[in-house]
Amino acid sequence: MSRSILALAMMAAMAGPASADVIKVGVIGTFSGPYALFGKNFKMGIDAWVAQNGNKVGGHSVEFVYKDEEGPNPAKSKALAQELIVKDKVQYLAGIYFTPNAMAVAPLLEESKTPLIVMNAATSSIVEKSPYIVRTSFTMWQNTVPAAKTAIKNGAKKAAIAVSDYGPGIDAEAAFKKTFEADGGAVVEAIRIPLNTTDFSPIMQKIQAAGADTIFCFLPSGPPTIGFFKAYVDNGLKAAGVKLMSTGDIVTEIDLPSIGDSSLGVLSTYHYAVSHQSPENKSFLEAMTKAGAGPDEVAMTGVAAYDAARVIYKMIEATNGQRDPAKAVDSVKGMNWVSPRGSVSIDPETRHIRQNVYLREVAKVDGKLVNKETGVVFSDQPDWALSKR
Repeated sequence: MSRSILALAMMAAMAGPASADVIKVGVIGTFSGPYALFGKNFKMGIDAWVAQNGNKVGGHSVEFVYKDEEGPNPAKSKALAQELIVKDKVQYLAGIYFTPNAMAVAPLLEESKTPLIVMNAATSSIVEKSPYIVRTSFTMWQNTVPAAKTAIKNGAKKAAIAVSDYGPGIDAEAAFKKTFEADGGAVVEAIRIPLNTTDFSPIMQKIQAAGADTIFCFLPSGPPTIGFFKAYVDNGLKAAGVKLMSTGDIVTEIDLPSIGDSSLGVLSTYHYAVSHQSPENKSFLEAMTKAGAGPDEVAMTGVAAYDAARVIYKMIEATNGQRDPAKAVDSVKGMNWVSPRGSVSIDPETRHIRQNVYLREVAKVDGKLVNKETGVVFSDQPDWALSKR
């Protein structure tokens, strides 16, 4: 669709009454393919919120419309967003698992006057692509700065960085390197891994040759993490005492059963663990079970979606159902609440969620692998790439 035709179509889609009895929200996620469980968490998290809070805001019913992006495919995600805006006449967009997909959707937002609530994609610069973007997930800088500080505190001297070669991985590399070196450590190897990599043995051999005592790793949750762990064990790095430090993306609760006992003892810094002890998380997990989640199927995308629904409801309330994206976004700047992950807020400067980051260790509890919080909490973390506070 050409730009001029798209603009006319969007104008037509936005025409009509200032408010509506039904407010539609378009959700783009990975509902099929290798990342399907993370997309399933988008829907279960939203369903959990609606079950607890109803499907009405004021006099308006809220309807969620789901579209499947399958994987990293910017052209497809952009086309799905256009379809949702023009054909389905959604007033809000939400979801997006991969950064390239979010970047592709961003140019449509101002033209169509549509806010986007990002529920996963973790590159810091996404929120800079449109003033109508709010994020309820996390960023790599937010979770990685505590990882580097933890590595130094635990005695790491020489680190190797291994990250996926796209936006979040590049952010993670920059965050770890800057923080680790500022605190006195040395980065002896930095490897960017293509997203389609299946053989991680050459990477482990390079790390071993560099003499690293610690590996910091980021890979998107899902199939790559399993191959990475296998290579870490099979190439003798774990047996040799080379420690593995990560953000929680490579040890999500969904992936732990497939990774197996080789994950025991791995430390990670992350904004949510299923094992988090709080009344809010207990209530959330009960609602997720009722929404269809199995015992090993709750992930960080579920809590991000649950909180995104809260934010969208606030936007609808603030605008009384009108299509007013500036007022909608302004209404949630500085918004704070107690999430299943702990106390959170929307940073008014960056429109990114501020939250606690927890140090966790993979442990076996009652025969089940879990990310067990250690008691170390990095409180009220901003996106360190965008905020100086």
